[in-house]
Amino acid sequence: MSIIEQAAKRLEELQRAGVEVPWAAAGLSRQEFDTLVESGQKGGQGVSLRAVPAASGDPGGVPVVRSQEDIERRSRSIELALGALGQAGFLVPGQPRTELADEFRVIKRPLIKNVQGDSAAPVERANLILVTSAMPGEGKTFTAVNLALSIAMEVDKTVLLVDADVVRPSLMQRLGVVEPAKGLLDVLNDASLDLSDVLLKTNVPKLTLLPAGTPCGNSTELLASAAMERLLDELASKYSDRIIVFDAPPLLPTTESRVLAARAGQVVMVVEADHTSRNTVEKAFATVESCPVVMSVLNKSRDSSGANRYGYY
Repeated sequence: MSIIEQAAKRLEELQRAGVEVPWAAAGLSRQEFDTLVESGQKGGQGVSLRAVPAASGDPGGVPVVRSQEDIERRSRSIELALGALGQAGFLVPGQPRTELADEFRVIKRPLIKNVQGDSAAPVERANLILVTSAMPGEGKTFTAVNLALSIAMEVDKTVLLVDADVVRPSLMQRLGVVEPAKGLLDVLNDASLDLSDVLLKTNVPKLTLLPAGTPCGNSTELLASAAMERLLDELASKYSDRIIVFDAPPLLPTTESRVLAARAGQVVMVVEADHTSRNTVEKAFATVESCPVVMSVLNKSRDSSGANRYGYY
């Protein structure tokens, strides 16, 4: 008996016992439920089973059947203040071509090349890109946001921007978004919570956000857990056109980034020009040496000659 058939049998038993079942709670008829189950058995697509606590308090929980349309509908939509973001130095749609936009085109191109498998050696989980720095204040969040926005401007790519700085999350604040109640840590903590419940679709085409979530004392352990491994596997394999950009904590004062870097396909190390010492940078690179691809970005450089830019821009 398949998992879907077992779920259908279990739900039928609960209905006979007088327990409210998911298809009724969701406004579905039994016929509509059977249609979803049948489509899942035939094609293996369009139906998602998720265990949630039963109305009767059954600790084992019951599976909820979700179509792909339902998953899309459950994701919240927010409006980013694009004008304010543009004035703050972020790349937003509709801006004239700028030096910053050209610089991020240079930064993203090798990353996307690895995602597409165009590099000499295939990179596992290449679409999981971790943006970090050696120390706080070097510009990693600024870089992560602009990298995600630049990739979202690609014709055939979508982006999920994750606030993985679970110790001191600031991504949502930088984007002008009031911090939602739930996010990454909640999904890892609560098996009944689906990723689609905490994703935030934005008014920037092809850009979705995942907040850090509710702070907790065991954030490092959660990022190192089997639940995180499963989530990363899903993110890396489920959407072939999606690139996931993580705004991660700095490497040296914390351990969370090191845990994530060991599981990401690519790392972008942000280095503050004329500030971060060579010794500090070397220590930071040593902590991510196991990652397949590590690239660096020199941030806050005073060189504004524009010598490397095409003349008429």
